[in-house]
Amino acid sequence: MKTVFFDVQPYEKNFLEKATEKNFEAIFINSPLDENFEISKNITDAEILSIFITSTLSENVLKKFPKLKFILTRSVGFSHIDMKYCKEREIYAFNTPHYGDYTVAEYTFAILLHTTRKIEKAQNDVKSGEITMDKYTGVELFNKTLGVIGAGSIGKNVLDIAKGFRMNTLAYDIYQSGDYNYCTLDELFKNSDIISINAPLTKENYHLINKETISKMKDGVIIVNVARGEIIDTESLYDALLNKKVAYAALDVIECEEILCTENQKCRGLENIKEACLEKFYINQKLLKLPNVTITPHTAYNTKEAIERILYMTEENLLSCLNFNPKTGAKNLILL
Repeated sequence: MKTVFFDVQPYEKNFLEKATEKNFEAIFINSPLDENFEISKNITDAEILSIFITSTLSENVLKKFPKLKFILTRSVGFSHIDMKYCKEREIYAFNTPHYGDYTVAEYTFAILLHTTRKIEKAQNDVKSGEITMDKYTGVELFNKTLGVIGAGSIGKNVLDIAKGFRMNTLAYDIYQSGDYNYCTLDELFKNSDIISINAPLTKENYHLINKETISKMKDGVIIVNVARGEIIDTESLYDALLNKKVAYAALDVIECEEILCTENQKCRGLENIKEACLEKFYINQKLLKLPNVTITPHTAYNTKEAIERILYMTEENLLSCLNFNPKTGAKNLILL
């Protein structure tokens, strides 16, 4: 089966070449696939596309692959795929669930502590020989209330880790399971000192964090987002940081995060930024300059162990495509 891999990193290629050498005609492309990518004729007959979150498979993109049968995203989330179109065309999509349940939860605290304890500032001052202790005064986690939005596999691990810091915890999720202190969203906003977003992006939670919901939060609240950037309205967050309603923001994801891309040269040109993202581009640049904000390039997943799990599940998903039966489905199949 002809398979085209996009977003391919050097550490992935050797593994994927071995996984496809017997039953697949594989092509490897290091760039993401989106509407700016110039699709050559030699890949339009692909039956399988394998992508990462940096690709965006809109209807316009998918229409260019008339023989497409399967999409394998090397991620848990699939908001970057037009699943409605896939359902209409009977294109089956697979993801790699649970590969980063602990990985991303650990990073939640890594980016939180990095921001609130002003680690980067302290390190840079040590290097420059200009140490001023009062510049590094932060806040501790002990006895603070952590509210987790999205108590799935990752969110539950965040809540469990919080116990090690002797924090109080609140949890919000549509589906409640386990012995966690569940509450309504309004209760979480009102009572949390720190809010961690660990939910997948859906139509229902787009811009969940906005001017109105931020107004319900404690003064000096800390917001951590390692989920999807579009869950937070960027402009509302920026305004709240300026007026000190939000004391710190620790963000591994931002709206229109493709504008931060450095590996795909096309994404750096203004002419390739979607019109809706131009305003976000401007505000994100201003966010980057704030001393109480940390922004990292969607790297919470990025550990040796997690990458190995992604690759092994991708191999598993490739094998599922060979003998796929739509009536019985397969492991890791995204239900449409």
